[in-house]
Amino acid sequence: MTRVIDQTEAERLLARIDVHQAMRTMFASLASGRAVQPAQQLVEFPGGGDFINYLGVLADEGVYGVKTSPYLPGPHGATVTAWTLLMSMRSGQPLLLCDAKSLTTARTAATTALAVDELAPAGASRLAIIGSGPVAQAHLHHVQNLREWQSIGVYSPSLASRSASEREALQALDPRLQLCASQDEAVREAEVILLCTSSAAPILDPLSLGHNALVTSISTNAPRAHEVPPASLSGMDVYCDYRVTTPGAAGEMLLAAERGWSPSLIRGDLAELVSGLAEKPDYTRPVFFRSIGLGLEDMALANALHQLLEQDL
Repeated sequence: MTRVIDQTEAERLLARIDVHQAMRTMFASLASGRAVQPAQQLVEFPGGGDFINYLGVLADEGVYGVKTSPYLPGPHGATVTAWTLLMSMRSGQPLLLCDAKSLTTARTAATTALAVDELAPAGASRLAIIGSGPVAQAHLHHVQNLREWQSIGVYSPSLASRSASEREALQALDPRLQLCASQDEAVREAEVILLCTSSAAPILDPLSLGHNALVTSISTNAPRAHEVPPASLSGMDVYCDYRVTTPGAAGEMLLAAERGWSPSLIRGDLAELVSGLAEKPDYTRPVFFRSIGLGLEDMALANALHQLLEQDL
Protein backbone atom coordinates (compact mmCIF):
# COMPACT_ATOMS: atom_id res chain seq x y z
CA MET A 1 0.00 0.00 0.00
CA THR A 2 1.30 3.42 -0.94
CA ARG A 3 1.10 5.87 1.94
CA VAL A 4 0.44 9.55 1.23
CA ILE A 5 1.77 11.88 3.92
CA ASP A 6 0.88 15.55 4.16
CA GLN A 7 3.05 18.22 5.74
CA THR A 8 1.46 17.99 9.19
CA GLU A 9 1.99 14.24 9.38
CA ALA A 10 5.52 14.55 8.04
CA GLU A 11 6.41 17.03 10.77
CA ARG A 12 4.96 14.76 13.45
CA LEU A 13 6.99 11.80 12.23
CA LEU A 14 10.19 13.82 11.74
CA ALA A 15 10.18 14.70 15.43
CA ARG A 16 10.70 10.99 16.17
CA ILE A 17 13.70 10.54 13.85
CA ASP A 18 17.40 11.20 14.41
CA VAL A 19 17.79 13.24 11.23
CA HIS A 20 21.45 14.04 11.85
CA GLN A 21 22.35 10.35 12.14
CA ALA A 22 20.27 9.52 9.06
CA MET A 23 22.37 11.97 7.06
CA ARG A 24 25.66 10.65 8.44
CA THR A 25 24.68 7.06 7.63
CA MET A 26 23.59 8.00 4.13
CA PHE A 27 26.85 9.80 3.30
CA ALA A 28 28.81 6.82 4.63
CA SER A 29 26.83 4.60 2.25
CA LEU A 30 27.65 6.98 -0.59
CA ALA A 31 31.35 6.76 0.27
CA SER A 32 31.23 2.94 0.28
CA GLY A 33 29.43 2.68 -3.05
CA ARG A 34 26.18 1.42 -1.53
CA ALA A 35 24.27 4.52 -2.61
CA VAL A 36 23.93 6.20 -5.99
CA GLN A 37 23.54 9.94 -6.49
CA PRO A 38 22.74 11.03 -10.06
CA ALA A 39 22.97 14.66 -11.05
CA GLN A 40 19.95 16.89 -10.57
CA GLN A 41 17.56 17.20 -13.49
CA LEU A 42 16.64 20.81 -14.24
CA VAL A 43 13.77 21.30 -16.70
CA GLU A 44 12.70 24.80 -17.69
CA PHE A 45 9.06 25.69 -18.29
CA PRO A 46 8.16 27.62 -21.44
CA GLY A 47 7.57 31.20 -20.40
CA GLY A 48 9.54 31.04 -17.15
CA GLY A 49 10.05 28.86 -14.12
CA ASP A 50 11.41 25.34 -13.89
CA PHE A 51 11.37 22.15 -11.91
CA ILE A 52 14.23 20.12 -10.46
CA ASN A 53 14.19 16.36 -9.93
CA TYR A 54 16.42 15.05 -7.14
CA LEU A 55 17.13 11.34 -7.57
CA GLY A 56 18.71 8.77 -5.27
CA VAL A 57 19.28 5.04 -4.68
CA LEU A 58 19.89 3.41 -1.28
CA ALA A 59 20.90 -0.15 -2.10
CA ASP A 60 21.16 -1.50 1.46
CA GLU A 61 17.68 -0.21 2.24
CA GLY A 62 16.32 -1.52 -1.06
CA VAL A 63 14.73 1.77 -2.09
CA TYR A 64 15.08 4.46 -4.72
CA GLY A 65 13.10 7.56 -5.44
CA VAL A 66 12.75 11.09 -6.66
CA LYS A 67 11.85 14.44 -5.18
CA THR A 68 10.39 16.85 -7.69
CA SER A 69 10.37 20.55 -6.89
CA PRO A 70 8.95 23.30 -9.14
CA TYR A 71 9.95 26.97 -9.10
CA LEU A 72 6.92 28.92 -10.27
CA PRO A 73 7.39 32.69 -10.71
CA GLY A 74 4.32 34.80 -10.03
CA PRO A 75 3.26 38.43 -9.62
CA HIS A 76 3.69 38.21 -5.85
CA GLY A 77 6.87 36.12 -5.77
CA ALA A 78 7.79 32.58 -6.69
CA THR A 79 5.97 29.46 -5.49
CA VAL A 80 8.16 26.50 -4.56
CA THR A 81 6.72 23.12 -3.62
CA ALA A 82 8.18 19.62 -3.39
CA TRP A 83 6.96 16.04 -3.24
CA THR A 84 9.03 12.91 -2.63
CA LEU A 85 8.18 9.51 -4.09
CA LEU A 86 9.87 6.47 -2.49
CA MET A 87 9.96 3.23 -4.48
CA SER A 88 10.87 -0.37 -3.65
CA MET A 89 13.83 -1.87 -5.50
CA ARG A 90 12.43 -5.33 -4.73
CA SER A 91 8.80 -5.09 -5.85
CA GLY A 92 8.97 -2.01 -8.07
CA GLN A 93 5.98 -0.62 -6.20
CA PRO A 94 5.61 2.86 -4.69
CA LEU A 95 5.98 2.87 -0.91
CA LEU A 96 5.47 6.49 0.06
CA LEU A 97 4.42 9.81 -1.42
CA CYS A 98 5.24 12.64 0.95
CA ASP A 99 4.85 16.39 0.94
CA ALA A 100 8.54 17.20 1.06
CA LYS A 101 8.47 20.75 2.40
CA SER A 102 9.31 19.78 5.99
CA LEU A 103 11.60 16.95 4.84
CA THR A 104 13.52 19.39 2.66
CA THR A 105 13.92 21.86 5.52
CA ALA A 106 15.08 19.11 7.89
CA ARG A 107 17.52 17.45 5.54
CA THR A 108 18.96 20.80 4.41
CA ALA A 109 19.62 21.86 7.99
CA ALA A 110 20.92 18.43 9.02
CA THR A 111 23.33 18.36 6.07
CA THR A 112 24.70 21.76 7.07
CA ALA A 113 24.95 20.52 10.65
CA LEU A 114 26.95 17.51 9.50
CA ALA A 115 29.33 19.87 7.69
CA VAL A 116 29.67 22.02 10.83
CA ASP A 117 30.36 18.91 12.89
CA GLU A 118 33.10 17.83 10.47
CA LEU A 119 34.63 21.20 9.55
CA ALA A 120 34.18 23.73 12.36
CA PRO A 121 37.08 24.24 14.78
CA ALA A 122 36.64 22.06 17.86
CA GLY A 123 36.80 25.12 20.09
CA ALA A 124 34.45 27.32 18.04
CA SER A 125 32.21 29.31 20.37
CA ARG A 126 30.68 32.07 18.24
CA LEU A 127 27.95 31.24 15.73
CA ALA A 128 26.10 33.50 13.31
CA ILE A 129 22.96 32.69 11.32
CA ILE A 130 21.89 34.89 8.42
CA GLY A 131 18.18 34.36 7.97
CA SER A 132 15.38 33.97 10.48
CA GLY A 133 12.71 31.93 8.72
CA PRO A 134 11.87 28.22 9.11
CA VAL A 135 15.07 27.07 7.36
CA ALA A 136 17.25 29.26 9.58
CA GLN A 137 15.41 28.05 12.67
CA ALA A 138 15.91 24.43 11.59
CA HIS A 139 19.63 25.13 11.18
CA LEU A 140 19.75 26.47 14.72
CA HIS A 141 17.97 23.36 16.01
CA HIS A 142 20.47 21.03 14.36
CA VAL A 143 23.70 22.90 15.22
CA GLN A 144 22.97 24.33 18.66
CA ASN A 145 24.55 21.38 20.50
CA LEU A 146 27.44 20.64 18.12
CA ARG A 147 29.83 23.06 19.82
CA GLU A 148 29.85 24.93 23.10
CA TRP A 149 28.49 28.12 21.57
CA GLN A 150 28.86 31.15 23.82
CA SER A 151 26.97 33.45 21.46
CA ILE A 152 24.58 32.95 18.54
CA GLY A 153 23.98 36.05 16.45
CA VAL A 154 20.96 36.08 14.13
CA TYR A 155 20.24 38.66 11.45
CA SER A 156 17.84 38.99 8.54
CA PRO A 157 16.41 42.09 6.86
CA SER A 158 12.91 41.03 7.92
CA LEU A 159 13.76 41.20 11.62
CA ALA A 160 13.02 44.91 11.75
CA SER A 161 9.44 44.33 10.61
CA ARG A 162 8.77 41.40 12.92
CA SER A 163 6.26 41.88 15.71
CA ALA A 164 7.37 41.86 19.32
CA SER A 165 5.85 38.41 19.82
CA GLU A 166 7.66 37.04 16.77
CA ARG A 167 10.97 38.40 18.02
CA GLU A 168 10.31 36.93 21.45
CA ALA A 169 9.56 33.55 19.88
CA LEU A 170 12.87 33.65 18.04
CA GLN A 171 14.71 34.68 21.19
CA ALA A 172 13.13 31.78 23.06
CA LEU A 173 14.67 29.22 20.72
CA ASP A 174 17.99 29.44 22.58
CA PRO A 175 19.05 31.58 25.55
CA ARG A 176 22.35 32.35 23.81
CA LEU A 177 20.63 33.82 20.77
CA GLN A 178 21.05 37.52 20.06
CA LEU A 179 18.92 39.33 17.46
CA CYS A 180 21.30 41.66 15.65
CA ALA A 181 20.55 45.02 14.07
CA SER A 182 22.85 44.39 11.11
CA GLN A 183 24.60 41.57 9.31
CA ASP A 184 27.96 43.08 10.17
CA GLU A 185 27.10 42.87 13.86
CA ALA A 186 26.07 39.23 13.55
CA VAL A 187 29.21 38.05 11.74
CA ARG A 188 31.80 40.36 13.31
CA GLU A 189 33.54 37.72 15.47
CA ALA A 190 31.70 34.60 14.34
CA GLU A 191 33.79 31.51 13.72
CA VAL A 192 30.90 29.71 12.00
CA ILE A 193 28.43 31.57 9.75
CA LEU A 194 25.37 29.82 8.35
CA LEU A 195 23.78 31.49 5.31
CA CYS A 196 20.14 30.44 5.35
CA THR A 197 18.52 32.73 2.82
CA SER A 198 16.63 32.45 -0.44
CA SER A 199 18.82 35.08 -2.06
CA ALA A 200 19.87 34.48 -5.65
CA ALA A 201 22.70 37.05 -5.36
CA PRO A 202 25.69 37.34 -2.99
CA ILE A 203 24.96 38.55 0.53
CA LEU A 204 28.37 37.93 2.15
CA ASP A 205 31.98 37.83 1.00
CA PRO A 206 33.91 35.52 3.36
CA LEU A 207 37.17 37.17 2.25
CA SER A 208 36.02 40.51 3.67
CA LEU A 209 35.39 39.31 7.23
CA GLY A 210 38.86 40.08 8.54
CA HIS A 211 39.13 36.63 10.10
CA ASN A 212 39.01 33.07 8.79
CA ALA A 213 35.63 31.50 9.47
CA LEU A 214 33.58 28.55 8.24
CA VAL A 215 30.78 29.86 6.00
CA THR A 216 28.04 27.48 4.87
CA SER A 217 25.60 28.17 2.05
CA ILE A 218 22.40 26.56 0.80
CA SER A 219 21.07 29.31 -1.50
CA THR A 220 17.86 28.61 -3.47
CA ASN A 221 16.86 26.80 -6.65
CA ALA A 222 16.64 29.94 -8.77
CA PRO A 223 18.96 29.61 -11.80
CA ARG A 224 22.62 30.11 -10.81
CA ALA A 225 21.65 31.37 -7.36
CA HIS A 226 24.53 31.97 -4.97
CA GLU A 227 25.05 33.61 -1.57
CA VAL A 228 28.78 34.34 -1.90
CA PRO A 229 30.73 36.01 -4.75
CA PRO A 230 32.04 33.48 -7.28
CA ALA A 231 35.40 35.28 -7.39
CA SER A 232 35.96 34.49 -3.71
CA LEU A 233 36.14 30.72 -4.22
CA SER A 234 39.79 30.87 -5.26
CA GLY A 235 40.68 32.42 -1.91
CA MET A 236 38.96 29.78 0.25
CA ASP A 237 39.18 26.12 1.18
CA VAL A 238 36.04 24.83 -0.53
CA TYR A 239 34.00 21.81 0.52
CA CYS A 240 30.59 20.60 -0.64
CA ASP A 241 27.96 17.96 -0.05
CA TYR A 242 28.95 15.84 -3.09
CA ARG A 243 31.75 16.80 -5.45
CA VAL A 244 30.35 14.77 -8.37
CA THR A 245 27.15 16.80 -8.65
CA THR A 246 27.48 20.06 -6.70
CA PRO A 247 29.80 21.94 -9.13
CA GLY A 248 27.30 21.38 -11.92
CA ALA A 249 24.44 23.00 -10.00
CA ALA A 250 25.83 25.51 -7.47
CA GLY A 251 25.59 28.99 -8.98
CA GLU A 252 28.83 30.41 -7.61
CA MET A 253 30.75 27.32 -8.76
CA LEU A 254 29.31 27.49 -12.27
CA LEU A 255 30.16 31.19 -12.55
CA ALA A 256 33.61 30.77 -10.99
CA ALA A 257 34.41 27.91 -13.40
CA GLU A 258 33.63 30.22 -16.32
CA ARG A 259 36.31 32.55 -14.94
CA GLY A 260 39.01 29.93 -14.46
CA TRP A 261 38.26 28.31 -11.10
CA SER A 262 38.31 24.50 -11.23
CA PRO A 263 36.06 22.08 -9.30
CA SER A 264 39.19 19.98 -8.81
CA LEU A 265 40.12 22.51 -6.14
CA ILE A 266 37.29 21.28 -3.91
CA ARG A 267 39.04 19.83 -0.87
CA GLY A 268 36.41 17.32 0.10
CA ASP A 269 32.74 16.43 0.26
CA LEU A 270 30.61 15.02 3.04
CA ALA A 271 30.99 11.43 1.84
CA GLU A 272 34.76 11.82 2.07
CA LEU A 273 34.63 13.71 5.36
CA VAL A 274 32.47 11.20 7.26
CA SER A 275 34.63 8.32 6.00
CA GLY A 276 37.93 10.02 6.88
CA LEU A 277 39.06 10.39 3.27
CA ALA A 278 39.20 14.20 3.16
CA GLU A 279 41.67 16.44 4.95
CA LYS A 280 40.13 18.85 7.45
CA PRO A 281 40.82 22.60 7.05
CA ASP A 282 43.60 24.31 9.03
CA TYR A 283 41.94 27.76 8.85
CA THR A 284 44.87 29.51 7.25
CA ARG A 285 42.16 30.64 4.81
CA PRO A 286 38.39 31.03 5.07
CA VAL A 287 36.47 27.77 4.70
CA PHE A 288 33.38 27.51 2.51
CA PHE A 289 30.85 24.67 2.47
CA ARG A 290 28.23 24.53 -0.27
CA SER A 291 25.18 22.32 -0.20
CA ILE A 292 22.80 22.02 -3.17
CA GLY A 293 20.52 19.36 -1.69
CA LEU A 294 20.83 15.75 -2.81
CA GLY A 295 18.16 13.28 -3.78
CA LEU A 296 19.81 10.83 -1.41
CA GLU A 297 19.10 13.15 1.50
CA ASP A 298 15.42 13.12 0.57
CA MET A 299 15.42 9.35 0.09
CA ALA A 300 17.11 8.77 3.46
CA LEU A 301 14.46 10.76 5.32
CA ALA A 302 11.56 9.36 3.29
CA ASN A 303 12.82 5.86 4.03
CA ALA A 304 13.14 6.69 7.73
CA LEU A 305 9.50 7.83 7.72
CA HIS A 306 8.47 4.66 5.87
CA GLN A 307 10.29 2.45 8.37
CA LEU A 308 8.70 4.31 11.26
CA LEU A 309 5.24 3.81 9.81
CA GLU A 310 5.96 0.10 9.31
CA GLN A 311 6.95 -0.20 12.96
CA ASP A 312 3.74 1.54 14.03
CA LEU A 313 1.52 -1.01 12.28
